Amino acid sequence: MANDKYFIYPKDVSAFGFDWGKLSLTVGPEVNGASRFSGGVVELPSGEGHSRHNHPGAEEIIFVISGEGEQMVEDENGNPITRRVATGCTIYVPESRFHSTKNTGGGPMLLFVVYSPAGPETTLRDFPDFRLLPQGS
Repeated sequence: MANDKYFIYPKDVSAFGFDWGKLSLTVGPEVNGASRFSGGVVELPSGEGHSRHNHPGAEEIIFVISGEGEQMVEDENGNPITRRVATGCTIYVPESRFHSTKNTGGGPMLLFVVYSPAGPETTLRDFPDFRLLPQGS
């Protein structure tokens, strides 16, 4: 159906798989033509997380759908600020700032992430542990 691009579940798209978890892009230029931002659902198994990284030229919003973990975001002086985060927390990552997330809970941690402008997610394909997971994985 033509309007399926407006209503997307993570199971409806292929996912970016990594040793630390996966990202299912549910909005963005490649998915539904969104041009000013991109985003999707990140799943982190218990004890896993992504290492410190940044997105040059882009801001990020991270919303904790479920689970709990530890989030680090650098301040304007490059000092790391680390906080415990849990279901319902929104994390703002300013443009080009380094950040990391680790699931410290007993079950999966689900996050919804938004990048503005769209594009930072495409560089994830260059990571050595990247693999494209088929739809429904």
